[in-house]
Amino acid sequence: MNDTYVFPSVFHTEADGISIFFPDLPGCFSCADTMEQAFSRAKEALQLHLYGMEEDGETIPASSPVGKISLRAGETIAMIEAWMPPFRERMDNRATNKTVTIPRWLDTLARREKVNYSQLLQRALKSYLGVGENPSSRVHI
Repeated sequence: MNDTYVFPSVFHTEADGISIFFPDLPGCFSCADTMEQAFSRAKEALQLHLYGMEEDGETIPASSPVGKISLRAGETIAMIEAWMPPFRERMDNRATNKTVTIPRWLDTLARREKVNYSQLLQRALKSYLGVGENPSSRVHI
C-alpha cells in the first residue's frame, strides 16, 4: 500500500460538461461543469476508488505512460495525484449507522434518562476492544 499514487486521467469536454475517467482504473470516473471542478472531482474519485481497492485487498495497477494513452477529439490528459494518508483517516473516521435491538423497557428507561446511544455504544466498544480515541494502526479485516 502506497501513500501516494499518480494516475493519468482523461478529461472529455463537451458543451454540457466534462467527463473524467482513468484508463488504468475501470469504473473510476466522475463529471464536472468546469475545469476547476473537474480537477477536484478527479482527485476525489481517484482517492475513493483506490481506497476501495485497498480495503478489498485488490492489486493496484501501475500507472500507464501518458504517451501510450490515445485520445479522441475533445479529450486531454491530466495527471492526478492521490495523497492517501489523510484520505484514509477521513474515511476510517466517518460515521456509520448500526441497527441495534434492545428490550422496550430498556429503551424507555434510557430515553427517560436522555442516554445518547451513539456516544454510549462508542465508549463501550472502545472499552471492550481496548482502544483509545484514535488507535495508531488501522483495523483490517
